[in-house]
Amino acid sequence: QVQLMESGGGRVQTGESLRLSCRTSSHPAPRYSMAWFRQAPGNKREGVAAIDNTGTATYLKSVKGRFTISQDSTENILYLQMNDLKPEDTAMYYCAASNPRIGFVTRDPRDYEYWGQGTQVTVSS
Repeated sequence: QVQLMESGGGRVQTGESLRLSCRTSSHPAPRYSMAWFRQAPGNKREGVAAIDNTGTATYLKSVKGRFTISQDSTENILYLQMNDLKPEDTAMYYCAASNPRIGFVTRDPRDYEYWGQGTQVTVSS
């Protein structure tokens, strides 16, 4: 069982930055993927960024160059640095850890078994 707790959301203006943090317990698998997802009202949950324990990362096209995912493996913290935020980034953001059978980096929500409660990000114009 992997426990996750997000923090760092808030309300900002267009062009500003936020850093989300997700404190996790240790993943049971030797290879795994960690990711940030977001979901706005009426929309499907989408994978924003993911990283595996080799440091390989993948990003949603619309955030590439603006968002950076990273992890502190010693402290078990996953980060999402979000720069140049836009109103379309407004959503609930979730941290997730992959199913123990998944040993590669992925942004598909079906590959994730453990989820945090979410943190709201609101970007106003």
